[in-house]
Amino acid sequence: MSKSLGNGIDPLEIIEQYGTDSLRFALTTGNSPGNDLRFSTEKVEAGRNFANKIWNATRFVLMNFDEDADFSRVDRSKFTTADKWILSRANTLAREVTENLDNFELGIALQKIYEFIWEEFCDWYIELVKPRLFDREDPTRLEAQWVLNHVLGVAMKLLHPYMPFVTEEIYRNLINDDDSIMISAWPVYDESMEFAGDERDMELIMDAIKAVRNIKAEMNVPPSKKNKLIFVAGDSERRILEDGKRFIERLAGASEIVIQADKSGVPDDAVTAVLAGAEIFIPLEDLVDIAKELERLEKEKANLEKELERVNSKLSNEGFISKAPAKVVEEEQAKKVRYSEMYEKVLARIAILKK
Repeated sequence: MSKSLGNGIDPLEIIEQYGTDSLRFALTTGNSPGNDLRFSTEKVEAGRNFANKIWNATRFVLMNFDEDADFSRVDRSKFTTADKWILSRANTLAREVTENLDNFELGIALQKIYEFIWEEFCDWYIELVKPRLFDREDPTRLEAQWVLNHVLGVAMKLLHPYMPFVTEEIYRNLINDDDSIMISAWPVYDESMEFAGDERDMELIMDAIKAVRNIKAEMNVPPSKKNKLIFVAGDSERRILEDGKRFIERLAGASEIVIQADKSGVPDDAVTAVLAGAEIFIPLEDLVDIAKELERLEKEKANLEKELERVNSKLSNEGFISKAPAKVVEEEQAKKVRYSEMYEKVLARIAILKK
């Protein structure tokens, strides 16, 4: 906004139309120290939509709490992989956001909070936990409620400096001993809430769900249509997929899930997706358009070729090998092995379909 150009906007008008929290969100998101920020109503609308998303998620959470919920009876040994994943992610978020705020990286911190709440908490964890909430006989129902309450509380505290009004209202309705979010303790990193292994396991399950959804979208298959899924995976990946069967079945629309060590029984015309350490095969029968599937695989092949070229370029650079930390070099070498395996699988799939 410029006084000389006469394009100033009265903040009180924006507040009346969109709310104070939405304006505060818009003035911080995408901002960085020393740079001018171009004002736009689209950012304010995004802030309003974000507030609505949080509000609706909170309503769902509170609707599924028991009036006599006693969190002192929570048994942490009953936490599922999904529970540990979201707790670990919230724990990491608290540490990173605190570091960002200490360095005055306000826009970066807000972006991390936004992505965590919208994508990981709302779009993933709430969907994963619904069956446990709806089943009053589920032995881990109380634990699911506690995790929802705890993670939402942590997220509201981290978001409070940006959007104080909606976070205060939500926090007061959660189960806690604080009179106000403003005098509650700031979230701090807690080693006991770090579950790196469960995070990796959950990422494989989520990647599998996203891969199936993407295949259906690319093939114009209705999301409601249920399909048999065949996973061919290594030993550790098979264990992870077995544990996540109920998530994959519900969120990927599977009628049946088969997890095996080899490709025996896999139809030649099955559509496939390649994951790290696993392959997914979906027999779509007459719904499969072979030409489109080949086109998709060719794109995947091209992407993997670019990644392999980038990794090989790094690893063949003496300057990189000599100067980069050993851990970074090992990570690049691991990427090369993983990309090479995926590339070979894609080539084999293309050869089968071309027959």
